[in-house]
Amino acid sequence: MRERVFVDLGKRSYDIEIGTGLLAQAGQFVAPFLRRKKVAIVTDKTVAAKHLPALLAGLKAEGIEAVTLQLSAGEGTKSWDNLQKTVEWLLSERIERDDILIAFGGGVIGDLAGFAAAILRRGIRFVQMPTTLLSQVDSSVGGKTGINSPHGKNLIGAFYQPQLVLADVSLLDTLTPRDYLAGCGEVAKYGLLGDAAFWEWLEQNAAAAAAGDVEKRIYAVKRSCEMKADIVARDEEERGDRALLNLGHTFGHALEAATGYSDRLLHGEGVSIGCALAFEVSQRLGFCAQEAPSRVRDHFKAMGMKCDLSEIAGKLPDADGLIALMGQDKKVSDGVIGFIMARGLGDAFVTRDVDLGVVKSVLEEALAGR
Repeated sequence: MRERVFVDLGKRSYDIEIGTGLLAQAGQFVAPFLRRKKVAIVTDKTVAAKHLPALLAGLKAEGIEAVTLQLSAGEGTKSWDNLQKTVEWLLSERIERDDILIAFGGGVIGDLAGFAAAILRRGIRFVQMPTTLLSQVDSSVGGKTGINSPHGKNLIGAFYQPQLVLADVSLLDTLTPRDYLAGCGEVAKYGLLGDAAFWEWLEQNAAAAAAGDVEKRIYAVKRSCEMKADIVARDEEERGDRALLNLGHTFGHALEAATGYSDRLLHGEGVSIGCALAFEVSQRLGFCAQEAPSRVRDHFKAMGMKCDLSEIAGKLPDADGLIALMGQDKKVSDGVIGFIMARGLGDAFVTRDVDLGVVKSVLEEALAGR
């Protein structure tokens, strides 16, 4: 079973291929983009140990030579040091503008390698091969690339679209339960921000997908990518509607910064906790019905996903400290934090008219429950 989603960006358009067995056919997918049969692969050591031989075999089947750089796994890899290491390695391997760089890993590798592709020789071509649920449904699609700063997440980067995305859902079988469930935070986000029917589908089917149902996994990835592709086509550089994709992220990014971008909190976990907080604030402000936040939390809890600050190990800043971290978010304009709030399940909107006193109150209550 295979599905295809088209990202319509004019001359920068590309396909997202979703299915099983795509690594074995990687050479067939990549070959049409090559002027010479050589690619560079950037991956992390965890992914390399599990899946690199299969990718190399898939490329070799079409006579494609590959050189590989393996970086450490984890959010801390999205740094200046590793960006420099990647770019210098690509130059040492004499990678040319018409060659292809393959970003083979989760969101960290996709963001870092994509940014390297954007700046090397003023732009080389690259292909996203996402290996986690989170990266298959979100970070590999739409052309956001970048690295983190001590000031905040993803504050340094570029919009730079790939040539192709290959999302092989077979790779999800090797994820830890925690990593898979972290990705579910991003999947749930799509239903919550703009498709109530998809949210209801997730309430009924997400558990089966998590248990390994391949058809349901493919549908979840496909629907998520369709929604993102539609929004990106309307607003590639996040001047309007694309900000909706940050539902839960204003809170989540602050929590990631507070935990030092460490394994204390995975990105998708920050998103699910952030979505729960966003719905709670929305309800307190009168934007949505009282039962909406409870329904969000009930689904997350049923799935075993994180939705409370009490589920984050270690010390966190107080409410004022977390709000200060939100002030470094990319959605800040003229010093005012932009929030994605919700009128209901499947109906999110962007606003700068949010009473920070209510935000502080919700955060204080959440922190008190730790």
